[in-house]
Amino acid sequence: MPPEPRPPAGKTGARLRPVALPAGSLLLFLVLWQLLAASGTWSETLVPPPAKVWDAFVTVSTTHDGVRGYNGTYLIEHLGISLRRIAVGAGLGIALGVLFGLLMGTVGWVRSLFEPWITFLRTLPPLAYFSLLIIWLGINEEPKVTLLAVAAFPPVAVSTTTAVAAVPKSLVEAARALGASRWDVVKDVVVPSALPETLTGVRLAVGVAYSSLVAAELVNGLPGIGGMVKDAANYNNTPVVLVGIVAIGVSGLIIDGLLLRLERAVVPWRGRA
Repeated sequence: MPPEPRPPAGKTGARLRPVALPAGSLLLFLVLWQLLAASGTWSETLVPPPAKVWDAFVTVSTTHDGVRGYNGTYLIEHLGISLRRIAVGAGLGIALGVLFGLLMGTVGWVRSLFEPWITFLRTLPPLAYFSLLIIWLGINEEPKVTLLAVAAFPPVAVSTTTAVAAVPKSLVEAARALGASRWDVVKDVVVPSALPETLTGVRLAVGVAYSSLVAAELVNGLPGIGGMVKDAANYNNTPVVLVGIVAIGVSGLIIDGLLLRLERAVVPWRGRA
């Protein structure tokens, strides 16, 4: 039998590149990290070698010497509790952001009324109002979820407002000329046109919620991945701090990838002529 034709080398390289480049950059990072830790420039308390961070990962993920994970909770459980807080808080902020964005993009006086307040809120760092939320709502779940909702709200509201305002007026006028009601215009013209930018705003909102996670879990944050990072930092437990940071970053990458896949499935025409 004649041998099967081999794929061109260029195509094989193109298929491997999306995996090889990240793997190579990760390997280079680990090598540089190990060299820096071994140089003795800083103590291992400040810059632990990768092996110590791996040992910390194993310790907080299993039961060691009768101790279950970190503070009686496994790493995956800490992460799951934090993800639940983000899902509730960011989900609420995103829903309100889309609603306000549609209103501000379609009703001029609503935009004039609320846009300065949303801009004001967008410029505030989470720690600026977290203490106030604790005073108002206590130290349980309410201030954490509220902070994440407040952090996620502005990016979605701003992106949706901009997208709605940019909808071609010719499409709106054509729909009205065909007898579409105001609700039909919003549902069939405005929302589909604004959807790509709105989904981009959702991805930004989830990223902002993630960046606010440690702040949200500063007080009574255990169990929770941000609370674990904060508690470990109090005891200069740098390996556990790095484990928590990596867990937050990796889970954030996975969720962003899922949102990107959702965006491609919902708006497949984006980026195409």
